[in-house]
Amino acid sequence: METTEMPLPRAFRPILAGIIAAALPIGAALAQSPAPAASPTATPAPGASPTPAASPAPAASPTSQAASPTAPSPTASPTPSASPSPAPASPPPAAQAPATPPAKTADPFGEPVTLEARKVVTIKGNANWDAAFDTLMDAFKALTALLDKQGVKSAGNALIVYTSTDDTGFTFMAQIPVSQDVKNLGKNMSMGQSPDGKSLKFVHRGSYDNMDNTYEAITNHLDEKKLEAKDLFIEEYVTDPLKTAEDKLVINVYVPLK
Repeated sequence: METTEMPLPRAFRPILAGIIAAALPIGAALAQSPAPAASPTATPAPGASPTPAASPAPAASPTSQAASPTAPSPTASPTPSASPSPAPASPPPAAQAPATPPAKTADPFGEPVTLEARKVVTIKGNANWDAAFDTLMDAFKALTALLDKQGVKSAGNALIVYTSTDDTGFTFMAQIPVSQDVKNLGKNMSMGQSPDGKSLKFVHRGSYDNMDNTYEAITNHLDEKKLEAKDLFIEEYVTDPLKTAEDKLVINVYVPLK
C-alpha cells in the first residue's frame, strides 16, 4: 500500500518527514616493685664490750636511712619501658566519607517497547505550523474540562497522535486515557483506543519548539539501524503540559515500526 508523505511540524518539518513518509530506517601498667628494706637489727662490731646503758648509734639504724627522702633507691624510678603504651584510638563512625549519590542514568533513546491499547477520550483537530503548540494545548483544555465536569479522572498521560501533515499544517488526535466511558461528548470528540504495537521510545526534554533536535536524532537513528516506521508517531506528555513551564516539558516520543 502506498504511503502518503507526511511533512513534519514547522520546527521539525524537514526532519520528521523521513519518519512518517519514507520511514527509514542515566595494658595494663607494670607495677613497680619497691626496693627491699634493710634488716632492722644492727650487728655490733666484733670485740666490743656491750654496755647495758649504751644506746645504739643513730647511724646504725638502717631504717632511718631508708626513710630519708634525699637518698632514694636508684631502682625506685620507673624506666620508660615500664610505662604502658596507650591503646590506639578507634576512628569515630562520623569520620567515614559520605555516600556518593548514584550517577544519573541517560534517557532511553531508541528503546524497543510494545505499546498496549488503552481506552481514551479523543478530540480530532488540525493546526498550522505557526500555532501548533497553542492548538494542541486548546485540545487538551477541552478534554480536561469535559472530564472535570463529569468527575472522571484521567488514567494516564495525555497523548498527541499525528495522523498527517503537509506544507501548511497537520492533523492530529489529542487523547486522554480513562477507565470508563465519557458521556455528552462535544464536537469532534469520541471514545476510542490509543495506538498499540511494537515501537521505539525516545525522550525529549525542553520546549515544544526545540523538538526539531530530537526528531533529527530520531531520523538518524532509524537510518543507521535501517528501520521502517509506520505513517504516524505519538507524543506522550509525561509532565502535564497545562501546568508545566514549556521549557520544562518531558515528552516521550514513540515511533511505531512496520
